[in-house]
Amino acid sequence: MTLENLVVIQRLVTLAPDKAGIARLLASAARNLADARLSAVSNDNRFDAAYKAILQCAMVALWAKGFRTSTSQPGHHQTAIQSLPKTLGLAPAKVIVLDALRKQRNVNDYEGDPVSNAALASCLAEAEELLALTQHWLKTEHPDLTD
Repeated sequence: MTLENLVVIQRLVTLAPDKAGIARLLASAARNLADARLSAVSNDNRFDAAYKAILQCAMVALWAKGFRTSTSQPGHHQTAIQSLPKTLGLAPAKVIVLDALRKQRNVNDYEGDPVSNAALASCLAEAEELLALTQHWLKTEHPDLTD
């Protein structure tokens, strides 16, 4: 499925790339990752901040390609993460890992299950890797959208 097909089925909408907006969202992802590293905060909140950085990276990649998720439709987090092979060229195996983190976030948010040290470590590592990849991808594939 292409990104354009996702527009047809209303999972994505078109949105012109905006250098300043993309920079703000990328900076927010970096702040969330910094917050996720604060050991004085609970695992649940650290995980949430790291997951948010992952989601923001996925949103940056979509925006740079001229899209955003349709937030009026359920599953927009899943759509953003699952679009990463079409935007950043992420391997499907990596998307499976990120989607498992999305599911862990949902279990914590909606059922109150605590986040383990292992889940937190995984989310932090994935967020760090995806942020670095997103920054590199923007500089090489969309230099007009970076400083």
